[in-house]
Amino acid sequence: MKAGRENNPLKPTVNDIARVARVSLATVDRVLNERPGVRKITVEKVNRAIADLGYVRDTAAANLARGRVYRFLFILPATNNEFLSLIEDHIRDLAGGMLRERTRISHITVPAFDPMALAEAISAVDVTQTDGVAVFGPETPSVRDSISTLRAHGVSVVSLVSDIPSSERNTYVGIDNIAAGRTAAQLMGRFLAPVAGNVLVLTGSMLARDHLERRLGFDEVMARDFPHLNVLASLEGRDDPDLIERLLPDTLAHTDKVVGIYSSAAGNAGLIRHLQTAGLDRTPVIIAHELTPLSRAALGNGLFDAVISQDAGHLVRSAVRIMRAVIDDTPINPAQERIRIDIYLRENLPP
Repeated sequence: MKAGRENNPLKPTVNDIARVARVSLATVDRVLNERPGVRKITVEKVNRAIADLGYVRDTAAANLARGRVYRFLFILPATNNEFLSLIEDHIRDLAGGMLRERTRISHITVPAFDPMALAEAISAVDVTQTDGVAVFGPETPSVRDSISTLRAHGVSVVSLVSDIPSSERNTYVGIDNIAAGRTAAQLMGRFLAPVAGNVLVLTGSMLARDHLERRLGFDEVMARDFPHLNVLASLEGRDDPDLIERLLPDTLAHTDKVVGIYSSAAGNAGLIRHLQTAGLDRTPVIIAHELTPLSRAALGNGLFDAVISQDAGHLVRSAVRIMRAVIDDTPINPAQERIRIDIYLRENLPP
């Protein structure tokens, strides 16, 4: 049996560490908090006692004793769409609720699909006043390098909604976008069967990894399972509803028999306005992304056939939990942090 366990069936404390290592409480505190001034042989004795006792540090209590305040920043694209508005609302709500937990949460926006602006915003983060940053933006060398600088200064970084895997980010928070594209294709093909024709894909920008991955997944399943449907080149609307509304009439006028539209990004407002004013004899099958008040209404009135969504509140809460766990060096629960792909039809809309 390990030293100290036979006389201490309860959770071991710093007093037990000091007793087993035969050092003072002050020395234990310095080792636990990695402060200088402790000889290497003494550090080894304390760490050996910690291992023998099975001591697990109460990080929350330690941080409270030190008066630590966590400071997390979200960097989001500045776009006029409801999904980003939902994320911002959840950030504000969580920020208010976590003040009691000594956690400060804020967000800023940068021009959408502008990697240089994003890189500059990341580089401008005050690493002395920030513990973690959640980044929602494109994957480019400049963004990757700015994230590396943050990590070198001990700031935790998560990529949000759209992954940046070539960077040194700690982890990604969001749905599997390739799987989401595959799901959209299965829905599209099954809703249309056995109708043949063209399928239009609306996207924000093919420079955005989440949009690119959704298109890849969509094309894979359409080619494999529904070869009678022809998927057209992506129409890039840059998540701008007004731009999408302007582009659609000319695109559809010069394309024969569009039987389906996959709206893989934001900008659903522009698509809806076009469909409502176009006077179509038959509305194409519409598969869209993100359940917002606008897309919910479109599902309810039959304008949209299905919406693939991710919980904006879960995204924000998960990002904060992960950034805090990285800072505290505590385990992350993968099941809790997995963002689900939700499928909504008119028949299963939540109240």
